[in-house]
Amino acid sequence: MKGWLIVNSFVKWDKFSEIYELLLEAGFSKGIDLEMKSSTDIFCSVQSGFEGMELPDFVIFWDKDILLARRLEQAGLRLFNPSESIEVCDDKGQTAIALQAKGIRTPLTFLSPKAYPSFGCTDLSFLDKAESVLGYPMVIKENRGSFGKQVHLAHDRREAEELIEGFKEHPFIMQEYIAVSGGRDVRINVVGGRVVASMYRYNDNDFRSNITNGGSMKKYDADPAQAEIAVKACEAIGLDFAGVDVLFGEDGPIICEVNSNPHFKTTLECTGINMAEHIMAHILKVMNGE
Repeated sequence: MKGWLIVNSFVKWDKFSEIYELLLEAGFSKGIDLEMKSSTDIFCSVQSGFEGMELPDFVIFWDKDILLARRLEQAGLRLFNPSESIEVCDDKGQTAIALQAKGIRTPLTFLSPKAYPSFGCTDLSFLDKAESVLGYPMVIKENRGSFGKQVHLAHDRREAEELIEGFKEHPFIMQEYIAVSGGRDVRINVVGGRVVASMYRYNDNDFRSNITNGGSMKKYDADPAQAEIAVKACEAIGLDFAGVDVLFGEDGPIICEVNSNPHFKTTLECTGINMAEHIMAHILKVMNGE
């Protein structure tokens, strides 16, 4: 069986290269001929439909180039994860909508009105409504971003306005701050509709628990409620695999974010469980019609 691992042409970062290597090694161990291809390796016109290329049996799409993903699907290839699911995960507003549609608990969320480059957000009356419900501190996130870099905590109106002004035309969401989970959450890795590994992440100096931002981690067994909501979140978005960030809520677990291309090297280091092996086993099962 032959597969392509599609990666971004321009991101040159050891954190990503480590993931690629783990996936390639896991594919080899399962007897899969997995070849890494950058987006420029298969660059061609829309009209060509990848003509002249020896197409694989499946694709692991480890990028967020949605247009390329859709073209590969149009060519008849099975993508892990599908383009639509990656697009939803890559936009925190779409994620909130998709989870709400399935009744999955998330922080109370407001989506920013659409702004345009020439104008930005010139009328902040929408913030009046959001703050009257959410209060402060308020979590404000750009719709797109990774490793917690575009996630902020506004403590008052002034900080909120400064953040929104800085976003310019870029969409963002405003969410309630789950104080009981400040600086801590659970990263749950799900593959094929089941939990394969989880770890507790915490940071005593930041409300974000991301390891990249200085957080720490330790092995953790997700409780039944946490595992259930993580699996349901993946099902709601249509993901084959994901890293799901689950907050601690006073009345039960709350989904924070769902990552279609999770950086599972930290989970491997923490738990000894290699998500890549589970991904490859899932792909074999699906492709063999089991």
